[in-house]
Amino acid sequence: MLDKPDVARWAKSMKPTALLTNDDGINAAFIHTLVAACEAEGFKVIIAAPAGERSWIGRAFSRHREVTLSDYPNLGSQAWSIDGTPSDCVNIALGHLLKTQPDVVISGMNIGFNATMPLCLSSGTLAGATEGAAWNLPAVACSMDLEQDIFERVHRKSAECPAALRPHLEAACRHAARFARGLVGHPVRGLHVHSLNYPATVTDTTAMERSVPALVRHGSLFKPSAQGFSFAWNDGEQVSEGGQTDLAVIERGLISHTVFDFGNVGPL
Repeated sequence: MLDKPDVARWAKSMKPTALLTNDDGINAAFIHTLVAACEAEGFKVIIAAPAGERSWIGRAFSRHREVTLSDYPNLGSQAWSIDGTPSDCVNIALGHLLKTQPDVVISGMNIGFNATMPLCLSSGTLAGATEGAAWNLPAVACSMDLEQDIFERVHRKSAECPAALRPHLEAACRHAARFARGLVGHPVRGLHVHSLNYPATVTDTTAMERSVPALVRHGSLFKPSAQGFSFAWNDGEQVSEGGQTDLAVIERGLISHTVFDFGNVGPL
């Protein structure tokens, strides 16, 4: 059970601050919708997000090149478009751009789910939240499952949201904002990341269940091409021995809530 919140951190401004990032790029409609939901929940919202898509990049940092940034107008209280990875964005924001620490770091809303262990380990969305947790801040990663045709459509034009999807996206963002608001003021112990995965048909009444990452073996994710190999996704083979997996929860039409406790990783 969480301890009683310490509201002193944000009592002066009366508004807690949320730092948002993503891996789909700052132009994506999904993060713009999340910004609006966080503002409606009472957050002062600051955004530090990649200038373009940086999916499947995990916790990469731009070690061998200069990272540039520019102001991004008309989004939140302050927004920067950063030519880097999600981890770059959060690290630069926390280390150099923000005058005070935010009360929570939120990464998402991701286009497509981040369920199963292989996807979680390679997710830029999870990595953005993990960087926040590494600074001893509450951290939330949020992602939304999409039907394949909708996913392909949104992925091609991420700045747009199909009309039929919008009510579900807005419901997911409202839930994520409320969840993050509930973390504000509570002591942070260890290095935790809350990963929320929303089903494609999520509404304001959709229930949330705790879960663990499903174990999936994908084999090769590449195929021969003219000059070498190119990426080729496959659904893989589930090897989880039953249980309450994130994939199973989403497939039942519910919200999955997985907590990654990186502070307790140890020997078998």
